[in-house]
Amino acid sequence: MVAAASPSMTVVQFRAVAARIEDEVRRVIVGQPDVIRDVLIGLVAGGHVLLEGAPGLGKTLLVRTFADALELGFARIQFTPDLMPADITGTNILAEDREGRRQFVFQPGPVFANLILADEINRATPKTQSALLEAMQERTVTVANTMHVLEPPFFVLATQNPLEMEGTYPLPEAQLDRFFFKLLAPYPSSAELTEIVRRTTTNGDQTLRPAADGATLLAMGALARETPIAAAVTDYVVRLTLATHPTGAAAAETARRHVRYGVSPRGAQAIVLGAKIRALLDGRLNVAFADVRATALPALRHRLLLNFEAEAAGRTPDDVLGALLEETPETI
Repeated sequence: MVAAASPSMTVVQFRAVAARIEDEVRRVIVGQPDVIRDVLIGLVAGGHVLLEGAPGLGKTLLVRTFADALELGFARIQFTPDLMPADITGTNILAEDREGRRQFVFQPGPVFANLILADEINRATPKTQSALLEAMQERTVTVANTMHVLEPPFFVLATQNPLEMEGTYPLPEAQLDRFFFKLLAPYPSSAELTEIVRRTTTNGDQTLRPAADGATLLAMGALARETPIAAAVTDYVVRLTLATHPTGAAAAETARRHVRYGVSPRGAQAIVLGAKIRALLDGRLNVAFADVRATALPALRHRLLLNFEAEAAGRTPDDVLGALLEETPETI
């Protein structure tokens, strides 16, 4: 589905559309308000999102529900060890025209949809995983030296299971960096689990109504990029990013002790854009330091490589980022 040109949008319209999308998703998904909000932020930003969590926590259902709530072309790719790159991108096939002449014709793969569910992405081999790299970054696919453009909007929402590591292939850093956010699916509370059981063992109506289309998402993203951000807030994002680099002059003490490699410039870009969208979702045209802090973990946790000392001590990227946020002052 090709989105039309993005119309202009006001902050009031932005909030109204976002509320409709979240309301529709919550008709199916129980709890997980932060994950739902962050997936929506990723979609508005035009970025890709990686969902990590144990089996049965609704990661795949969440992506499918967003697809149902949005008028977008949807495709699911189940990643397995025998999946080939052509199964994702498509391939040239020999076809016969009406005159009986044979020629190669490009048969598009599932990556040519608007919203891609890459289910259990770490199950496929690195060669197959790399087939997504060009699509995620350049929004193009090259097959047999011919480049094919992916129509906007284009999103990859990927899931992975952190528990079953046998038969998996960890995502390379270059591909992880292409994800706008990495989100952790939480285990439901007692009340949420009760509601999940009730909804899934009765005949309740869970038919969703489309709450937005591709053009609307593009308009929301355009408004977000036009939202101003104070120089002091941008400076805070830059200092926080530089503080993650253990060998840099601006390195924080936590980074020197526990970080192997700091985050890339894409991390700073994700924080700023995500913070702008958070501000708009609150009805504000000014980005606050609190927006930056709320965006830092999903934007940076997959871009931070910890060293052996941190891993031996059982520290997670979230632990280290929490300490970095405490060590980095908002203003200097």
